[in-house]
Amino acid sequence: MEESLFTKIIKGEIPSYKIYEDDKTFAFLNIHPKQDGHILIVPKTQIEFVWDLSDEDYVAVMATARKMANRLKEVLKPKYVAMEVQGMHVPHAHVHVFPFNTAEELHSIPDENAPPDNPRLEAIADKLRLAVQ
Repeated sequence: MEESLFTKIIKGEIPSYKIYEDDKTFAFLNIHPKQDGHILIVPKTQIEFVWDLSDEDYVAVMATARKMANRLKEVLKPKYVAMEVQGMHVPHAHVHVFPFNTAEELHSIPDENAPPDNPRLEAIADKLRLAVQ
Protein backbone atom coordinates (compact mmCIF):
# COMPACT_ATOMS: atom_id res chain seq x y z
CA MET A 1 0.00 0.00 0.00
CA GLU A 2 1.27 3.45 -0.90
CA GLU A 3 1.90 5.76 2.04
CA SER A 4 -0.97 8.18 2.61
CA LEU A 5 -0.66 11.92 3.02
CA PHE A 6 -1.32 11.38 6.74
CA THR A 7 1.44 8.77 7.07
CA LYS A 8 3.84 11.27 5.51
CA ILE A 9 2.65 13.92 7.99
CA ILE A 10 3.16 11.52 10.93
CA LYS A 11 6.70 10.75 9.67
CA GLY A 12 7.48 14.47 9.39
CA GLU A 13 7.94 14.31 5.62
CA ILE A 14 5.14 16.86 5.19
CA PRO A 15 4.85 19.71 7.69
CA SER A 16 1.81 19.98 9.93
CA TYR A 17 0.46 21.96 12.84
CA LYS A 18 0.77 19.15 15.36
CA ILE A 19 -1.39 19.50 18.46
CA TYR A 20 -0.80 16.14 20.16
CA GLU A 21 0.97 12.84 19.67
CA ASP A 22 1.21 9.62 21.63
CA ASP A 23 2.38 6.11 20.75
CA LYS A 24 -0.84 5.27 18.84
CA THR A 25 -2.24 8.56 17.53
CA PHE A 26 -1.33 11.87 15.93
CA ALA A 27 -3.52 15.00 16.06
CA PHE A 28 -2.99 18.07 13.88
CA LEU A 29 -4.87 21.07 12.54
CA ASN A 30 -6.79 20.78 9.31
CA ILE A 31 -5.24 23.36 6.94
CA HIS A 32 -8.70 24.00 5.46
CA PRO A 33 -10.75 24.18 8.66
CA LYS A 34 -14.51 24.33 9.01
CA GLN A 35 -13.77 26.55 12.02
CA ASP A 36 -10.61 27.69 13.79
CA GLY A 37 -9.34 24.75 15.83
CA HIS A 38 -10.48 22.02 13.38
CA ILE A 39 -8.33 19.02 14.37
CA LEU A 40 -7.75 15.73 12.57
CA ILE A 41 -6.95 12.66 14.67
CA VAL A 42 -5.30 9.74 12.90
CA PRO A 43 -3.95 6.40 14.04
CA LYS A 44 -0.25 5.91 13.41
CA THR A 45 -1.11 2.63 11.73
CA GLN A 46 -2.30 3.31 8.19
CA ILE A 47 -5.65 1.64 7.68
CA GLU A 48 -8.23 3.11 5.32
CA PHE A 49 -11.36 3.00 7.47
CA VAL A 50 -11.90 3.72 11.16
CA TRP A 51 -14.11 0.64 11.40
CA ASP A 52 -11.22 -1.60 10.31
CA LEU A 53 -8.87 -0.49 13.11
CA SER A 54 -7.86 -2.98 15.76
CA ASP A 55 -9.82 -2.55 18.98
CA GLU A 56 -6.74 -1.06 20.64
CA ASP A 57 -6.16 1.51 17.88
CA TYR A 58 -9.87 2.39 17.69
CA VAL A 59 -9.99 3.07 21.43
CA ALA A 60 -6.79 5.14 21.17
CA VAL A 61 -8.21 7.28 18.34
CA MET A 62 -11.46 7.88 20.23
CA ALA A 63 -9.59 8.68 23.46
CA THR A 64 -7.47 11.24 21.59
CA ALA A 65 -10.61 12.67 19.96
CA ARG A 66 -12.11 13.17 23.42
CA LYS A 67 -8.87 14.73 24.66
CA MET A 68 -8.86 17.14 21.70
CA ALA A 69 -12.54 18.01 22.18
CA ASN A 70 -11.89 18.81 25.82
CA ARG A 71 -8.87 20.90 24.85
CA LEU A 72 -10.97 22.87 22.35
CA LYS A 73 -13.63 23.50 25.02
CA GLU A 74 -10.97 24.60 27.51
CA VAL A 75 -9.02 26.92 25.22
CA LEU A 76 -11.49 28.22 22.60
CA LYS A 77 -14.66 27.96 24.70
CA PRO A 78 -17.14 27.16 21.91
CA LYS A 79 -20.74 26.32 22.67
CA TYR A 80 -20.32 22.90 20.98
CA VAL A 81 -17.64 20.54 19.69
CA ALA A 82 -18.44 18.24 16.76
CA MET A 83 -16.89 14.95 15.77
CA GLU A 84 -17.16 13.58 12.23
CA VAL A 85 -15.85 10.29 10.92
CA GLN A 86 -15.22 10.38 7.20
CA GLY A 87 -13.32 8.17 4.85
CA MET A 88 -13.49 9.72 1.43
CA HIS A 89 -10.59 12.09 0.85
CA VAL A 90 -7.53 10.35 2.31
CA PRO A 91 -7.23 6.55 2.50
CA HIS A 92 -6.14 6.65 6.15
CA ALA A 93 -8.61 6.38 9.02
CA HIS A 94 -9.27 9.77 10.59
CA VAL A 95 -11.65 11.67 12.81
CA HIS A 96 -12.47 15.38 12.57
CA VAL A 97 -13.05 17.32 15.80
CA PHE A 98 -13.94 21.00 15.58
CA PRO A 99 -15.58 23.75 17.62
CA PHE A 100 -18.76 25.52 16.56
CA ASN A 101 -21.40 27.84 17.95
CA THR A 102 -24.15 27.78 15.31
CA ALA A 103 -25.71 25.39 12.80
CA GLU A 104 -24.16 27.49 10.02
CA GLU A 105 -20.69 26.92 11.48
CA LEU A 106 -21.37 23.19 11.87
CA HIS A 107 -22.39 22.83 8.23
CA SER A 108 -19.88 25.25 6.72
CA ILE A 109 -17.83 24.04 3.77
CA PRO A 110 -14.26 25.31 3.65
CA ASP A 111 -12.66 26.38 0.39
CA GLU A 112 -10.13 23.60 -0.09
CA ASN A 113 -8.59 25.45 -3.03
CA ALA A 114 -7.70 28.51 -0.97
CA PRO A 115 -4.14 28.73 0.32
CA PRO A 116 -3.80 27.88 4.01
CA ASP A 117 -3.67 30.84 6.40
CA ASN A 118 -0.38 29.72 7.94
CA PRO A 119 0.07 32.54 10.48
CA ARG A 120 -3.47 31.96 11.77
CA LEU A 121 -2.97 28.18 11.90
CA GLU A 122 0.31 28.58 13.80
CA ALA A 123 -1.31 30.93 16.33
CA ILE A 124 -4.16 28.46 16.92
CA ALA A 125 -1.74 25.52 17.17
CA ASP A 126 0.30 27.41 19.77
CA LYS A 127 -2.84 27.82 21.91
CA LEU A 128 -4.00 24.23 21.56
CA ARG A 129 -0.75 22.25 21.55
CA LEU A 130 -0.42 19.58 24.24
CA ALA A 131 2.74 17.82 25.35
CA VAL A 132 2.93 14.05 25.09
CA GLN A 133 1.35 12.63 28.22
